[in-house]
Amino acid sequence: MNKFDIAVIGGGMVGAAVALGFAKQGRQVVLVEGHQPEAFTVDQAMDIRVSAISHHSVEILQKLGAWQGIEAMRICPYRRLETWEHPECRTRFSSEELELEQLGYIVENRVIQLGLWQQFSQYPNLTVICPDSLASMTFAQEVEMTLMSGRTLSAEWVIGADGANSKVRQLAGIGITAWDYRQHCMLINVETTLEQQDITWQQFNPSGPRSFLPLCGKQGSLVWYDSPKRIKQLSAMSNEQLREEILIHFPTELGDIKVLQHGSFPLTRRHAQQYVKNRCILVGDSAHTINPLAGQGVNLGFKDVAALLDVVGGEAISEELLAAYERKRRGDNLLMQAGMDFFYTSFSNDIAPLKLLRNAALKIADKTGPVKQQVLKYALGLK
Repeated sequence: MNKFDIAVIGGGMVGAAVALGFAKQGRQVVLVEGHQPEAFTVDQAMDIRVSAISHHSVEILQKLGAWQGIEAMRICPYRRLETWEHPECRTRFSSEELELEQLGYIVENRVIQLGLWQQFSQYPNLTVICPDSLASMTFAQEVEMTLMSGRTLSAEWVIGADGANSKVRQLAGIGITAWDYRQHCMLINVETTLEQQDITWQQFNPSGPRSFLPLCGKQGSLVWYDSPKRIKQLSAMSNEQLREEILIHFPTELGDIKVLQHGSFPLTRRHAQQYVKNRCILVGDSAHTINPLAGQGVNLGFKDVAALLDVVGGEAISEELLAAYERKRRGDNLLMQAGMDFFYTSFSNDIAPLKLLRNAALKIADKTGPVKQQVLKYALGLK
C-alpha cells in the first residue's frame, strides 16, 4: 500500500517517536529513514552523541512503550548539576531539592532511537521504509512523494523530522532564521579515574564552556566549545596529545582520563519561520536547533511530539489544529533558544566588569531558593 494518513520523513529519535505516537492513534503511518540503528550489545563503545533526558521526555518515552527497553540497555542517572566560571562562585542543583530520585538521565542518542524502533513491530499500521530518503514532493489534496529509490507514496500529511538541514522544510517552501555562532563543539568520550557518575557540570570560559556529562562504567562525555581553528587543531591530535590538552584546560574536578573517541561539529542556530505549510509539519531539529549548552535539543523535540499528538488527539487533522500546535510550541522553543543565547553571549568574553557581575550572579543564584527551584523545574519539564 502506497497511500497513508501520515508520512514521517526521518527516523531518528524525534521522528521515531512521532511515528509511534500517530500509529498508537490508529492512523496509517509510513516512516522513511536512510539508516537502520545498529543492534545493541553490552560491549559496544559508547555513542559519541548523548543527550540529557528530562523527566518530561522520560514520561513521553514511557507512554510510547520505549523507556523500558532503553533502560535495559544503557542509561546513566545524574543527581547533581553544577555550573560556574570562577570556582568560588557556583550555582548548584540537586535532586534532593525537588525530592526526586534523579535530575535526569544521560543517554546515548542511538540507544534512545533503538528503544523506539523496537516498538515498531507492535503496530501493523506502521510501515518502515529503510534505507531510503525523500527526493521530491508535489502538493495537492494530498502530498505525492518520490523517494530516492524511485518508489512513490502519498499521504494526507507529511512530518518533517529529517534534521537541521531538512529536505521536507526546503521542499515545503518554509524559510528559516539562522545564524552561525562562530564556534565549533567537540565531543570527547573518556574513561575517568574518578567515580563521578552522579554529577554533570559546566565551567564557562571566554573561549567557550567546558562540560562533563556522566556515562555508565566510569566513563564520561566531555564537551569542549572553542573557535573552529582551535577545534580543528584538537581534532588532529593523537588521543594522548588530546588527553594532555584536556588535563591543562579542563577543571581539576575531572581528574585523570583516557581518551576513547571524539568528534566535532559547528554550532548554528536555526528556527523555521513556520512549523506548518503545504500539508507538511515540522518537529525537532527540522523546526529549530539550539545551542547545545544544556543538552536540551532532544527534549524540545520530544515536547514538539507530545504537543502535536495532544492537539490532534484522535481527530481528523486540520489546519486549525496544527495552528494550535505551532502556537503551543513556538514560544517555548524561542524562550529556550533565547535563554541559551543569553548564557552563551554573557560568558563569551573576558571583560573585567562583566566577569565580576556574572560571577556574582551565579553565586547569588545559588542562594535564591524558590526561584532556583522554579528554573530547575522548567528545565526538567516539571513546571
